[in-house]
Amino acid sequence: MEEKDRENEQKLQSEGEDRDNGDEQEYEKICYICRRPESKAGNMIVMPGNMCLCHDCMQKAFDSVIGGNMDLSKLDFSQLSGMPFMNMNFVPSPKGEEESYMQIPKSQKVKKKKADAGPGFELKDIPAPHVIKRRLDEYVIGQERAKKVVSVAVYNHYKRVYAESMKKVGKKADDKAEDVTIEKSNILMIGPTGSGKTYLVRTLARLLDVPLAIADATSLTEAGYIGDDIESVVSKLLAAAGNDVDRAEHGIIFIDEIDKIAKKRETNTRDVSGESVQQELLKLLEGSRVEVPVGANQKNALTPLKTVNTDHILFICGGAFPDMERIIRERLNKASSIGFGAELKDKYQEDPNILSHVTNKDLREFGMIPEFLGRLPVTVTLEKLTKDLLVQILKEPKNAILKQYTRLLEMDEVKLIFEDEALEWIAQEALMRDTGARALRAILEEYMLDIMYEIPKDPNIGSVVVTRPYLEKCGGPLIQMRG
Repeated sequence: MEEKDRENEQKLQSEGEDRDNGDEQEYEKICYICRRPESKAGNMIVMPGNMCLCHDCMQKAFDSVIGGNMDLSKLDFSQLSGMPFMNMNFVPSPKGEEESYMQIPKSQKVKKKKADAGPGFELKDIPAPHVIKRRLDEYVIGQERAKKVVSVAVYNHYKRVYAESMKKVGKKADDKAEDVTIEKSNILMIGPTGSGKTYLVRTLARLLDVPLAIADATSLTEAGYIGDDIESVVSKLLAAAGNDVDRAEHGIIFIDEIDKIAKKRETNTRDVSGESVQQELLKLLEGSRVEVPVGANQKNALTPLKTVNTDHILFICGGAFPDMERIIRERLNKASSIGFGAELKDKYQEDPNILSHVTNKDLREFGMIPEFLGRLPVTVTLEKLTKDLLVQILKEPKNAILKQYTRLLEMDEVKLIFEDEALEWIAQEALMRDTGARALRAILEEYMLDIMYEIPKDPNIGSVVVTRPYLEKCGGPLIQMRG
């Protein structure tokens, strides 16, 4: 029995030593006074009462005592009983030796920073542009040019992240690679409302499994004014990454309504939400280290801060630019000449893809400053949706609107069918509302209301067919009973 007890005692003792060694490897000491970790302040002096002091603070303490001619006879030591360094509770050594030691609590230790081990993914893990586009085709209808440009830009961006991360750890991404620094290529998306800008970016982030933050430029203001600071954009990405800085630094930030921060014309007031916001966004777009609040949009004394490097964050800015068509037409019409070969003045009047002719000159005239445009080298325009594309959007994507309603009625064991003529009528009505794909859901919500309300009343209903006369309010849907 005594031998078994001795073996168990030695086993527990070895486990305790391993646990202590693991903690020491995982944590580093911090100074009790200046709160600097051991990696910055150097080796610590362990004082009685589980207190660590760096050499600088210890020297300052001695200097203050000697230089101030302190009279120790007048010091009331009874007032120091609550101080941590007066707690002389020693813990017996686990080795059973005579000397004693002190365990430093984790409240006075911080985790050691791990060495940079690379970007966290391999080069082969980055999907090729054609693979990205093929997966986007499953969810986004049309916009072939936009999907192609975004796929190539994202592919090159994450190759750049991989190459730069390999340089930091002293490795080469490619044996033949020279000392070439790849610049970041942010994206500017221009397209009418409802053309799929936000949906395209959201789908891209979900397919790549990277954190995504969608910010609204209308809420951003210059620092010191009411509204969100520029750092709040990065703070949203940090929250989307679960406050993991390394994961957030490989994410995507989509700034919507970027056209709303254009320079205001003919104004005598300070433009705190226009040109000033563009100028403050420059440091984020180009890449810099910013301190962002954790769990809040504004910095204050009570909010913890984390440093995030935006150099590897892909920024995508999108906007409708509603007056851009007129600016482009004016520029193109000025280029027309006189004579038999002259172009007609109204040639571009009915051009549905007039935005595809946009240039940096047009964007500067709209109110975007040249420094801002220089940091968004990739410009992609989205086409206005046609009737045929709207019909495809209704039924073809994996997450199509009709499939969502079909799934809702399947839960009631009812089959939902839409006739082709009904789909064409819905697409035509959406074109008249001029709000893009958003109009499709608004129309379906309006006409599916009565169906969704009446169907659960009768459990004998087996299927419902939505017809064009029902949508034109000249009849009702075809209802078939079970059996």
